[in-house]
Amino acid sequence: MGKLQEFDVTFSNNKVVYSPGEAISGTVRIRTGNSLPYKAIKVNCQGSCGVSNKTNDTSRTLEEQYLNSMLSVADKGTLAAGEHSFPFQFVIPASVPTSFEGPFGKISYRVRAVIDTPRFSKDYKSQKPFYLLNVLNLNDIQDIEQPSYAVTTKKFSYLLVKTGTLMLKARSDLRGYTPGQVIKLATEIHNKSGKDTGCVLASLIQKVTYKTKRPLYDLRTIAEVEGAGVKAGKHAEWREQIIVPPLPQSALTGCSLIDVDYFIQVSLKSPEAVVTLPIYIGNIAVNVSAPRPRAPSGPEQGAAPMAAGQAGPDRVTPSAPPAEDGGEEDLCAGGAASEEISTKSHSQQDSSGQPITMSPGAFGHAPGQRLLDASDYAGPLFCVSTGATIPFFSEGDAMPVPTSCSLILPPEYSSWDYPHEPPPTYEESCSSTNSSFNSRQ
Repeated sequence: MGKLQEFDVTFSNNKVVYSPGEAISGTVRIRTGNSLPYKAIKVNCQGSCGVSNKTNDTSRTLEEQYLNSMLSVADKGTLAAGEHSFPFQFVIPASVPTSFEGPFGKISYRVRAVIDTPRFSKDYKSQKPFYLLNVLNLNDIQDIEQPSYAVTTKKFSYLLVKTGTLMLKARSDLRGYTPGQVIKLATEIHNKSGKDTGCVLASLIQKVTYKTKRPLYDLRTIAEVEGAGVKAGKHAEWREQIIVPPLPQSALTGCSLIDVDYFIQVSLKSPEAVVTLPIYIGNIAVNVSAPRPRAPSGPEQGAAPMAAGQAGPDRVTPSAPPAEDGGEEDLCAGGAASEEISTKSHSQQDSSGQPITMSPGAFGHAPGQRLLDASDYAGPLFCVSTGATIPFFSEGDAMPVPTSCSLILPPEYSSWDYPHEPPPTYEESCSSTNSSFNSRQ
């Protein structure tokens, strides 16, 4: 740097993760070998979101800004040879969204210091990122402690002349989880046909929507478990568990360019049948013993859950295809004995076939807790990319430190090169069908 030997931005107490409404403070440290004239020394605190149509594109198609404050810590003068420090402090707005980074966009925050030198001289710049966690309290969501349930029926033909009916229903124990918690999944299959079914598959899926001029949908399978099929004429039950890995929270509140949704998809390969269970991933776990806001009664019943104190377009709504209504009563009639479906494979098992264990409270946020030091943890390390939470918390006295580790991807991430368009919704399908019918008339 010539005259400039050191130019760094440091945060008080080495803190790198902040909450909305909190003050971020620190010091600009400068060390010079010779005297350095300057017009001003300024510090800028900035936060924004940018999305693009191309993977990892540095140019942004659309952008929105959440924070942009400038502070002049020194006016025109000369820095003598030696060490200098200039304190700064900014207040973070209450409505800023959680930090996030994905292949088509990111929400990022930084503090940048600039030494504005006289004309024709080189300006000096230094910056340091920090991370925002706008906590999603699952207890603020209506009926979050209730099971998420879906059922569908499938009528199909086999052996050219024979027909059969199948019912697939699935249920999760809750509608919201925090990283480290276990999703308890129960599935029932009523096979009222003379043909064995194919394997049953349950997947935890993340859907990230980047709202460019033509929205991009990035669908990723986070965890997957496969069970055996069901014999002809049998009623079978399958109970499995999925551990929620470190993941970004649902609904990046305060951001209008990126949406994050989660759902569990349970499907049969043969005959083809699918149900989806929308769920939330949050930062504060569900307290099942506490009173909770209830869903509205009357004509509004059945509407999508929304966060407390929110209404209209600001509501937090997991996005997943709707479940089909089915004739459960007809298929359950007869009282056939239930069999148990065996599990064939689980993406969250290690090489010995044992499930990976994780403390349910290891990733929950609680007052006074700090970030886990990456050097003290053998599991997935802290990172800011899709598939990891920003940040995750742990019990203990570890100081918050950023990690330089490479991205550790959840199962199957490396096989997804491009985002996949989700299937059309029921309403979109009806609209498309009506349009085609009207055009032919």
